[in-house]
Amino acid sequence: MKFLDQAKIYLSSGHGGPGCVSFHREKFIDSGGPDGGNGGKGGDVIFECVATLNTLIDFRYQQHYKAQGGSNGMGQNRSGAGGKDCVIKVPVGTQVLAEDQETVLADFTAPGQTMVFLKGGDGGFGNAHYKSSTNQAPRKFTPGWPGQEMAVWLRLKLIADAGVIGLPNAGKSTFLAACSNAKPKIADYPFTTLHPNLGVVKIGDKDFVLADIPGLIEGAHEGHGLGDRFLGHVERTSVLLHLIDCTADDPVRAYETVRNELKEYGHGLDEKEEIIALNKADALGPELAAEQAKILEKAVGKPVYILSAVSGEGVEKVLFRLAEVIAQSKRTEADL
Repeated sequence: MKFLDQAKIYLSSGHGGPGCVSFHREKFIDSGGPDGGNGGKGGDVIFECVATLNTLIDFRYQQHYKAQGGSNGMGQNRSGAGGKDCVIKVPVGTQVLAEDQETVLADFTAPGQTMVFLKGGDGGFGNAHYKSSTNQAPRKFTPGWPGQEMAVWLRLKLIADAGVIGLPNAGKSTFLAACSNAKPKIADYPFTTLHPNLGVVKIGDKDFVLADIPGLIEGAHEGHGLGDRFLGHVERTSVLLHLIDCTADDPVRAYETVRNELKEYGHGLDEKEEIIALNKADALGPELAAEQAKILEKAVGKPVYILSAVSGEGVEKVLFRLAEVIAQSKRTEADL
């Protein structure tokens, strides 16, 4: 299944059915009174959050969604049938944005969550509605109210507990594959990962969801490389794992490049809890890897873990630390 995390769709709720002008006609009954029924209500446009979807690819092939209009009122005081609702199913983590792509109109974070987004138009009144003591044979009726129309953007932000960030080719996908059953594409060249991947990590008696996003490069906030659009998928995480290739010429510069992109992106990403780890320690050897870690620790003022996603060295220690931070974050949220 192809991954798509952004789509523009056009919505239209159903119009209300018009009322009816009718008079009762029956044998041996002269001058039967008005019996025109009301029109039916137009269908609503409803969003429903489901757990069985994980991409917005369906919205690439269908962009227009229209609810059914209400039926006409009929004689013999028969009201028109209401229009069928248009139910749009979206994956967990979907946001509905206005056309400016900034104003959030709805945010779906739990399966089963529903929202009536556009209401259908009310049905018009038939002439029976206007009958009174002073007007016993009205010919007045009203047409149905029109439905609503709107163009919106859908943006998917994956729901994960922790996110893996770093420059391209830092070993993020290899790390995800090493600690979960996820099968991301892995190769020895930059931008192997073109879309986010999710994996469930089980460590001890705990488990959490880990998200791997495409690598960031300098100027990503200006659209360089794959840009920073995929950073939205780690906005909801509790902690970020910052992987740095310890075989790089300058790990400190690699760290600062990614941190700068997080700051430029905003949305509080640069304020999230961060765990720093030097990956590919097997390629450098324990002594040189430890030396690189000391240099990086001195520059950033934070502890730096050493690991190798290929050999598994140091991976478990980092996973336990991630699980600890996530559990602490959940406890804090529960207290609030």
